[in-house]
Amino acid sequence: MAAAADLLIGEYLRTLDERFRLAVPPELLDSLTAAGPKLVIAKERAGCLSLWSAATWKPRLDAAVEVITSKLNAGLLTQRVGQLQDLGRLLSTRHQTISSSGRGRLVIPEGFRSFLGVEPGGDVMVVGAAVCVEIWEPAAFAAYVSNEMPSFRQRIDDLTA
Repeated sequence: MAAAADLLIGEYLRTLDERFRLAVPPELLDSLTAAGPKLVIAKERAGCLSLWSAATWKPRLDAAVEVITSKLNAGLLTQRVGQLQDLGRLLSTRHQTISSSGRGRLVIPEGFRSFLGVEPGGDVMVVGAAVCVEIWEPAAFAAYVSNEMPSFRQRIDDLTA
């Protein structure tokens, strides 16, 4: 996880070009690529993708998969095969490793485009989400903020207590 000094924050309106390329603001991209050029793009919720440093994403994912594999090998998941299959399906489609170009652009991969719900030439919100960067379909982001903003004060109080 990023250190407190490295919190990714900020909100930027950007446009996807005709080839689904996105220019990520350097204020956000530089922090993500500090540990290396590889990024992970992940499906978060309908209308939202997240970008992570691969150096941050991979150890977290590997640790979770190791726990599940251990439980599977120990026979602890024999009654939960359906849940395990659901998890496997989601793991298979949830994320992909990508790179940004030297100019800070990245291409939204084909399997992620419909999940984001923005056509070429359409606008997206690029938002710092503290530990990752999120790419939002603007109406989905507006709905999220409207829904979550009333609890902002309580969240910041809880995290700073």
